[in-house]
Amino acid sequence: MEGAGASPQPGGTTGSARSKLRDWTEIGVAYALIMAVEWTPRPLQRVLWVAAMVGIAVIVWRSFGGWAAMGFRAANLGRSMWIAGAVLVVAGAASVVAARMHTLLLPDGPFAFLGTYIAYAIWSFVQQFLLQSFFLLRFLRVMSGERGAAMIAAVLFSTAHAPNPFLMTLTLVWGIAACMLFVRYRNIYPLMLAHAILGITVAMTVPGTVDHNMRVGLGYLRYSPHMHAQHMHRLMQP
Repeated sequence: MEGAGASPQPGGTTGSARSKLRDWTEIGVAYALIMAVEWTPRPLQRVLWVAAMVGIAVIVWRSFGGWAAMGFRAANLGRSMWIAGAVLVVAGAASVVAARMHTLLLPDGPFAFLGTYIAYAIWSFVQQFLLQSFFLLRFLRVMSGERGAAMIAAVLFSTAHAPNPFLMTLTLVWGIAACMLFVRYRNIYPLMLAHAILGITVAMTVPGTVDHNMRVGLGYLRYSPHMHAQHMHRLMQP
């Protein structure tokens, strides 16, 4: 179903002269790079992280179809900001529940909050870019249905958080919703903001023993209660 206000964009689902083989190749290469980073131990992981970022940046540059096609545009921004607002309401409710259960973890003051979560907020923007502006747009080109493209992109997003069952479930649900909302509004800004709010809320309300401090790949498997205690100590520093 074509959403309100959505029109064919350069590099979008129509009018593309790019081959499906190239799209599938780019999807496979980018996903393989991401998984290699997650499942490689340090210090080699840091090298692969740089290689993955550079490799994906090169793919984006070589296939660049315009910022608007990737969702960086003013059109539908006002109409889609309700997404971030709805997630903010959910975040507030989750915080209240966590406070009553004594699991709410708040850094000591606004500056500590920014210092703790600013890096994650930036990383959440990058993840949303990869999900929508990279993977989803390519699936929309190689698949005939928007719902199918949204589903497979969400599944890829979820498996990138393996073997963390909590995050895999959460990212699958969010991935499907975010992809369908992107298809409708073709604007990535509110989705980036919503992702940051959602992720920070999880970090503050879900005990590390449940989500392993949001680790994935080898980091999830190597998680220990001692690491969780160190993480909590850092968050509580003034």
